[in-house]
Amino acid sequence: MVRSNTDSNSLSLSLPVRQDRASVHAANQADVPPHPLGDKARVLLTSVFGPYAQDDEYGSRSINPMELYHNQVTRTQGPFSLRMFHRSWGIMLLQANISAPCTLLDFPRLERFIEEISQHTYDIIGITAIMPNVGKVEHMCRLIREVQPQATIVIGGHIANMPGLDKRIEADHIVRGEGIRWLRRFLGEREDQPIRHPRILSGIGARTMGMTLSEKPGDVAATLIPSVGCPVGCNFCSTSAMFGGKGKFLNFYETGDELFEVMLDLERTLKVNSFFIMDENFLLHRKRALRVLELMKEHNKSWSLYVFSSANVLKSYSIEQLIGLGISWVWMGLEGKSSKYAKLSGTNTLDLVKTLQSHGVRVLGSSIIGMEEHTPENLDEAIDFSVSHDTEFHQFMLYTPIPGTMLWEEMKKQGSLTDPGCKDAADTHGQLRFNYTHPNLKDGIETEFLLKAFDRDFEVNGPSIIRVTRTTLAGWKRYRKHPDARVRKRFAQEAAELPTAHAGSLWAARKWFADRPAIHKRIDGVLQDLYRECGLKARLLAPLIGRFLFRKLQSEDARLKRGWTYEPPTFYETTHQPALHPASAPDTAPAWSPLPSPTAT
Repeated sequence: MVRSNTDSNSLSLSLPVRQDRASVHAANQADVPPHPLGDKARVLLTSVFGPYAQDDEYGSRSINPMELYHNQVTRTQGPFSLRMFHRSWGIMLLQANISAPCTLLDFPRLERFIEEISQHTYDIIGITAIMPNVGKVEHMCRLIREVQPQATIVIGGHIANMPGLDKRIEADHIVRGEGIRWLRRFLGEREDQPIRHPRILSGIGARTMGMTLSEKPGDVAATLIPSVGCPVGCNFCSTSAMFGGKGKFLNFYETGDELFEVMLDLERTLKVNSFFIMDENFLLHRKRALRVLELMKEHNKSWSLYVFSSANVLKSYSIEQLIGLGISWVWMGLEGKSSKYAKLSGTNTLDLVKTLQSHGVRVLGSSIIGMEEHTPENLDEAIDFSVSHDTEFHQFMLYTPIPGTMLWEEMKKQGSLTDPGCKDAADTHGQLRFNYTHPNLKDGIETEFLLKAFDRDFEVNGPSIIRVTRTTLAGWKRYRKHPDARVRKRFAQEAAELPTAHAGSLWAARKWFADRPAIHKRIDGVLQDLYRECGLKARLLAPLIGRFLFRKLQSEDARLKRGWTYEPPTFYETTHQPALHPASAPDTAPAWSPLPSPTAT
């Protein structure tokens, strides 16, 4: 369940009748009678319980932790891996857009969830989840039925597209798609109210090289959500499927002026100068994006924007427009050599990536292992092609049909699915094995090739954090004397720590890879370039900071080898009910990250 609007002022005079199975709704359906208490109903919104990075009876898997970057981008980079968590943005949007008294419980341990439903009475309890966590949703629903049988249970998120979910869990409503409209309607509130954007900081507890990244104001990105869905609609995309399928999307903010006002509010309240824009293809909405550029110029904003974009859409903008708009980081689907997808048609992705990097734009490339044409004989070549892009980060995922997608329906008709009933959903997450019979890749060989892809990228291109430094330095060299003071300021902000933290990390990484000549040489080349540009300050501080970071690397490496795992803190936040609960605050104080956050798995 994510976001939306709503309408309905009539209230039922009786409590909802308990049903044997959940009713399943598209988010825009208007056939559900409102809750009898209307906007006086007490609401609990929660994510599934932790811990997450372990193998357990509820579906958690150590191979599939709650850390998206480490899980599917920097998976084999050891102590250099980027570790961070991301809030459950969907239920944050819901809480911000209803007037009913609402508690949000994010990343609770099981004991904490039981404590909450035991000590406080709720009329509506909403749970958001992805499909691998269906076992946790089942258990949470059973607990609610035991402790608060009068509560109406609503399930949303990607899990809502799972076939047979209404027969598997003890819930009242399953809502598919964005959920603000549905929830407002269910509470008897107007669905046509403007969307109120929650104030979200991007990552939680970001770490790399054994260090927690800075949380100072200005070092932290805000998450900005202009829309949901995707006009492109690749056949494997669960996000596109979740919000209506190919070509379907919902803009929360239609115009650049509306979006700019939200950005001003986030800048003022969160003290940020960068935005991770959680939109599947932000630049595709060209009129809106260029209006934001006009307003940034008019108001002299030197913001950095982290965006998702298809290659062909990126090419439709001039580099001057991208730099003026503050495009600093791009998550771009490369999919694979000879990709059939229209978003890559006619685009030389190698040239595009190199052009972006030469202008200081960091790139996260995304490639798929197990496309229809892949065989044991050609997969090494496909992996080498992906690795040759030398993007700052590279995601590798197995080609996986997810319920609701066109790919799922295609394979269902072919009879290729090995688990059409999603009984093994906990192990269907794109990082372990296929959930269908591949025509060429048999006997679990896909797992070997997936790990090979991560290893090859690391062995050839070195740690991602070092690649980030390389491209940040390239942008600084190109734009530090740019005639537009607004552009100069943005690159100065991004390059501020080149002579300090970046220099030290390069020094430590070079020492770490002393016995691996190829990576050592790459890192040394970046360090020498940084010395030339940043001068004596960098030469003096690099070994001082570097020795400290090297010891941190050693400690981190040792703890990871002992089996250490990371878990997110629990967040407990309330609105419109000061008499019921203590002040809103995280149960555990997080360390916020200045780096962008990726899409949910």
